[in-house]
Amino acid sequence: MAKVSAVNKNDKRIKLSDRLYNKRQSLKKIIMDKKLPLEERFKAQQKLSQMPRNSAKIRVMNRCKITGRPHGVYRKLKISRIALRDLGLAGLIPGMTKSSW
Repeated sequence: MAKVSAVNKNDKRIKLSDRLYNKRQSLKKIIMDKKLPLEERFKAQQKLSQMPRNSAKIRVMNRCKITGRPHGVYRKLKISRIALRDLGLAGLIPGMTKSSW
């Protein structure tokens, strides 16, 4: 089980990035538009840099929904490889059996 503080910090990042996503995208669109004057683009860049760093989507860590483990997480299932194996061995995932050869 991961530290509760690390999981909570990641949850705060998710909420912050979801809340400020549209604002960040609009500022980025202004910055990348070469047709706009340089001063306007520079002001947009300053506004973007003054926003909280944790509002960026890249700062969010993929964590297992069951254990909170940050590594070895399947994106589609949102659980770690270890939790997936435990659920498979317990018979909670249909069609998944322990391999043997």
